Amino acid sequence: MEGVLWKWTNYWNGWQTRWFILENGVLAYYKSQEEVNQGCRGSIKVQACEIIVNAIDSTRLDLVIPGEQHIYLKTATSQERQQWLVALGSAKACVQKRTLNDSSEPNTNALKKKKSELRLYCDLLMQQVHVIKNSTNGENRPDVEKMDDATRLLGATCDTFIKTLEECMELSNANIMYNVPNNDVIVPPATVNLASKRI
Repeated sequence: MEGVLWKWTNYWNGWQTRWFILENGVLAYYKSQEEVNQGCRGSIKVQACEIIVNAIDSTRLDLVIPGEQHIYLKTATSQERQQWLVALGSAKACVQKRTLNDSSEPNTNALKKKKSELRLYCDLLMQQVHVIKNSTNGENRPDVEKMDDATRLLGATCDTFIKTLEECMELSNANIMYNVPNNDVIVPPATVNLASKRI
């Protein structure tokens, strides 16, 4: 995904537009789209950051590596913010899925992060359902194009939620130990595919 976002630069210059590109789990930004060939101004690995949704400003999201880096961002609309959140969450889920498959030891911090991501996606799902519900309850006929965009975004958020839930289950299954008399047996994670169980 790529596009213009407003980035907080400092108190002197405030919010400045920057061109952002999300690719291969890295979010890079440039002064403008025309300057992409000149190299990025900065970047952040999506896997390493926490995605924080501002509860007051519906266009704001923050990317934070605790104790290291903060990137404060704004979008033009709340729907655009949701698109970026889904894209960032999907990128994070894909990178962490590869890491999970490569890792041989369970990580309790990874499970905490996944639970936090699930809460974020749950909030997004509720907001998106609310938008669709409100657009169909009015006296006027709903805007079909807006409804189509909203349902497509809802579908993408559902897919990301399900991927993250599957990863959560893999992590929790990897941490389960059964105590058998005279032996401790580690039960390998079961392969569960929630996506195939959709109704």
